[in-house]
Amino acid sequence: MSDLDDDALFIEEDSGDLVPPSQTGRSWKIAIVDDDDDVHKTTCFALQHALILNRPLEFIHTYSKDETRQVFSTQSDIAVILLDVVMETEHAGLELVSYIRDELKWHDTRIILRTGQPGYAPEEDAIRDFDINDYKTKSELTRKKLLTSLTAAIRSYEQIRTIDTSRKGLHQIIESSASFTFDHGIQAFAAGVITQIAALCGVPPEGVLCAQGDACDDNPSQQFNVIASAGQYSKLMNCAIEDIRNPEIRDALKYVLTHREPLFSERNMTLYFAGRGNRPLAAYIDLPFALSEINRNLLEVFCSNLGVCLDNLTLVNQLKNHAYRDQLLSLPNRLRFIGQIDSSRSNQTTHQMVALVDIDDFAEINDVLGHHYGDLLLQAVADRLGKALGDEVFIARISGDVFGLLGNEDQLPPEQLKQLFSTPYLINDTAHSVSCSIGMVALDGYEGDGAEALKDASIALKRSKTMQRGSFTVFTRKMGIEIRERATLMQNLHRAFDSERLFLMYQPQIELESGRFIGMEALIRWRTDEGEMIPPVDFIPLAEYSGLIVSLGAWVLRTACFYMVRLQKAGIAPARIAVNVSVVQFRQADFIQNVRKALDDSGLNPHHLELEITESVTVDGTAIFEEHLHALKEMGIQIAIDDFGTGFSSLSYLDKLPVDRLKIDRAFVNQIDTPGGPRIAELITQLGRKLGLAVIAEGIETQQHWDKLKAMGCHEGQGFFIGRPMLEDDLIAWVAQQQVRSA
Repeated sequence: MSDLDDDALFIEEDSGDLVPPSQTGRSWKIAIVDDDDDVHKTTCFALQHALILNRPLEFIHTYSKDETRQVFSTQSDIAVILLDVVMETEHAGLELVSYIRDELKWHDTRIILRTGQPGYAPEEDAIRDFDINDYKTKSELTRKKLLTSLTAAIRSYEQIRTIDTSRKGLHQIIESSASFTFDHGIQAFAAGVITQIAALCGVPPEGVLCAQGDACDDNPSQQFNVIASAGQYSKLMNCAIEDIRNPEIRDALKYVLTHREPLFSERNMTLYFAGRGNRPLAAYIDLPFALSEINRNLLEVFCSNLGVCLDNLTLVNQLKNHAYRDQLLSLPNRLRFIGQIDSSRSNQTTHQMVALVDIDDFAEINDVLGHHYGDLLLQAVADRLGKALGDEVFIARISGDVFGLLGNEDQLPPEQLKQLFSTPYLINDTAHSVSCSIGMVALDGYEGDGAEALKDASIALKRSKTMQRGSFTVFTRKMGIEIRERATLMQNLHRAFDSERLFLMYQPQIELESGRFIGMEALIRWRTDEGEMIPPVDFIPLAEYSGLIVSLGAWVLRTACFYMVRLQKAGIAPARIAVNVSVVQFRQADFIQNVRKALDDSGLNPHHLELEITESVTVDGTAIFEEHLHALKEMGIQIAIDDFGTGFSSLSYLDKLPVDRLKIDRAFVNQIDTPGGPRIAELITQLGRKLGLAVIAEGIETQQHWDKLKAMGCHEGQGFFIGRPMLEDDLIAWVAQQQVRSA
């Protein structure tokens, strides 16, 4: 750049009067980027004391591309850049434009290119290819034209910033409102106001004070207290406004809270928030500069929105209360308990124990004494737990009569928890003694979350109630593996039934005296996709527990009936086929209908069907049991009691049942080989003969078993020595072989 060009930078058209600097404290940042020091000086001289939109100018000087990059990386809010096109290289200025727009992302900043050598960067190409806002040769920039260009650029910058601030501010208001809605109570609400107002106005959260009180229209002098504060005013927390020593703050808050309108000055502002709940909230904020009109407009929207949030705060807290608290006992509920466990684990609190305390026989208490009495008992238990365990143990109501405890394992020794129930509870002037069962989970080293910990504690509790009521069980990894394997087995069982992986085998039954084939028992089997055989003793209880046994039992009955008809048509069928019936099936209202349908569809005469029921079914003694049993007999179906002697059925009740056959359990047959001998088998055989019932023994595995049972008068038998359970075609082959032998 030549000296001539630099000298011609400004041609004075009129000097004008110098205007003193503004006292607002804010200025426009103008960056002068040029490799000629004289350009910097003449530009500053030309613009000294100039006010644009009522603000003075603040200059930032750089002299090269590298220096500009370094300085700009630490700057912000530069309104206009007066940028020389040609500095150390002919493209240095244009390269800086790319840096400013693409790397710094300064899209609001206005860029005015200045050059004394236009040929290096043609104006048309520069405007087209680069994001610049004006292009001037230094010779045409008189003082007035420079001031005009800067004014236009700053006005454009301010408009863009205003639009952007409005957009960001409204977005902040929306986000703020959402966060306030879920805060815990009025103090947290007020503390959030401090942060959000500071962010909205671009000021630090220093010198912000919030006050709230229960004012009413007929008592405007109601006492107001500081409920949230920050920065230099943090010591005023919970202070009454009357006790604030700074009269400016005190008077501003009192004015706003009593007149219910905001108050603005150049050095501070005091905002007012209120909803229909008539609980006013005020915020005092120190300001380093006077607020712009856009900020005031945003604050007006913000305050209005916060008023709505204030209205909703009580409702939200009520909803939270219902969501996380038990309404009867005013204790945290199951959801809150799970959250507390998660919080304890995230805080890495050690030696924590989860305990579930269940009141034994509580359902019977409700049934006999009424639900009101049960509620009083629950309240008494909750009160005793709270007084005995104190604030160090988190207490919740998990379900009807189950309380959850979370605390240090030293505070929850199970024996001491049980002792809390040793003293009777006084309910309606009546002493009531109860016991409790307890399930526990130690959280040290536990890998699951709160929900899993609660589930495992429930598993331990169920184990306590199953094994011995009034006891306690601590969950172990082995216990968890067993439960999960059981759950997996149950899922696989459902899939196996749906995919027809279950099948029947048939075990022959013979007359011990003659060896004649007189019956067979249908036995369900399960082979997995991997070829593994799952024993019925493992999956039948799961089927009963899950309810699958109803569908499964119906399928077994129909399949057995159809197979029996097939053997009859082949002329090789025995007198009967026996099918086991679960107690769950027997209790179904449509059980008799399902049996009749299986017989009708298959065409099997009811006299050829025998249903085996376990001795536990006879203990039930319910009306539906007797009704079903007599209905079956009226149809002509035979009834056998399976595993006889393993239960505790009443002999007098047994004498009244329409039963045809008693089945000696294999355990008593195996005793024949022991020193005690066949005493129980003999007793059952004699009992059967006295009652006029046939007796069949299962589990005959040796010739000695056969001979002993025949000698004592047992009529029939089945077992491996006679024939193993067989598939359909294998049984047909076995029958043919027996016929050959007898011939």
